[in-house]
Amino acid sequence: MNKIYPSAAAALDGLVADGQLLAVGGFGLCGIPEALIDALKDSGVSNLTCISNNAGVDGFGLGKLLQTRQIRKMIASYVGENKEFERQYLAGELELEFTPQGTLAEKLRAGGSGIPAFFTKTGVGTVVAEGKELRDFNGETYVMEQALLPQVSLVKAWKADRSGNLVFRRTARNFNPAVAMAGKVCVAEVEAIVDNGELDPDAIHLPGIYVHRIVLNATPEKRIERRTVSPTTTGA
Repeated sequence: MNKIYPSAAAALDGLVADGQLLAVGGFGLCGIPEALIDALKDSGVSNLTCISNNAGVDGFGLGKLLQTRQIRKMIASYVGENKEFERQYLAGELELEFTPQGTLAEKLRAGGSGIPAFFTKTGVGTVVAEGKELRDFNGETYVMEQALLPQVSLVKAWKADRSGNLVFRRTARNFNPAVAMAGKVCVAEVEAIVDNGELDPDAIHLPGIYVHRIVLNATPEKRIERRTVSPTTTGA
């Protein structure tokens, strides 16, 4: 089975549709599938519910899909530094399901592991727990969170072999493995593709069984979301 596609548009062809539940890997702008997001925008699909730690920034990452109004709802943990997101949400044009960061990661991991729901103390007594089942264990109250099962997952990795085994690079791993595992179909954008057998089995972070399509993007932009530089001090 050939998992390698010639372009991001080709990799999404026949997969994405209006009204879908999608998950997108990344943390801020670190480890986001830039080419796949652009192809998703160009596809014109709309009314999407997107699961992602955040929603990019204005004009980049998922922020591009917000500008084109292709996202109807976000399931996310952090939505700062995105003025268009703020505008749409405050105007009632965008639905938002705030989810604590660790809970979001576990909801995705559970989805990929066949676990329908789990209990956590995070969010008890807050709006996060509203409308959800509460249960006491050993004298402590927990809230039940249901797994996330996106129809399509878009992830970013460093390397892949032709079978779809993935290697991530440092902090760019972030949410990507959990997002990949949770999706019914997973498309991976990578910076390098090698032949089977070239990756050290002990270095593989995600087995190819979770990856259905691969697209090469050897020169991603890799923007920095925010850079703080300490002032240079010189001696007298």
